[in-house]
Amino acid sequence: MPSHSLSLGAASPASTLGRVDEGRLRAIVEAHFDALWRFLRRLGVAEGDVDDAVQEVILVLTRKLDGIAPGSEKSFVLSTAFRVASDSRRRVKRRREVEPDPLREAVSSGVDPEAQLEKRQLTALFAQVLEQLPLEQRAVFVLYEIEDFTMAEIAQTLQVPAGTVASRLRRGRETFERLASLALAEQERS
Repeated sequence: MPSHSLSLGAASPASTLGRVDEGRLRAIVEAHFDALWRFLRRLGVAEGDVDDAVQEVILVLTRKLDGIAPGSEKSFVLSTAFRVASDSRRRVKRRREVEPDPLREAVSSGVDPEAQLEKRQLTALFAQVLEQLPLEQRAVFVLYEIEDFTMAEIAQTLQVPAGTVASRLRRGRETFERLASLALAEQERS
C-alpha cells in the first residue's frame, strides 16, 4: 500500500471549500487513511484509481465535516468510500478497460521462492474470489472478516439495518467459501 500524506496547503480541498477545521480534518484522514485505502481496494477499485477515490472521499469529508458527530468519523469515511467505490466500479465498466490483478501484494525478500510463490498464488486466489462477491456482500464481508468491525458498526457505516448486515455476512461467507473451494480445486487440477 502506498504511503500518502494529506497536504492542506493553498490549493487544498479545505482552502477551496471555505472555513474548515483543518486540524480535525487532518486527524481524521491520518487516523483512517490506511483503512480507507484498503477498503476501496477490497471493494474492487482498481489500484490506479484508488488515489482518486481517496481524494473523492476526502472532498466529501471536507464538505460535510461540520455535520459529522465526534466518534462517527470512521463510519462516515467508510460509508462514503462504499458509495465512491460503487460509482468507480460503474465508471470502469463503462470504460471497458482491463484492470490488472487486484490486491497484488508486495512480497518481502528473504522468504524462500516457494513460499513467495505460494503467498502470491493465495493472494491472487483471495482477490479473485473476493472480486466475485456482490458489492453489498463484499463490503460487509471485508468490514467484518478483515477490518474487525462489529455488526453494529457495519450497520451504522453502511446505513443498513442490523438484520441486513447479518444476512449479507452469512450469504457472503457462504459464497466466499463456495467460490474459494471451486478455485482451490481448479488450482490443484492445473
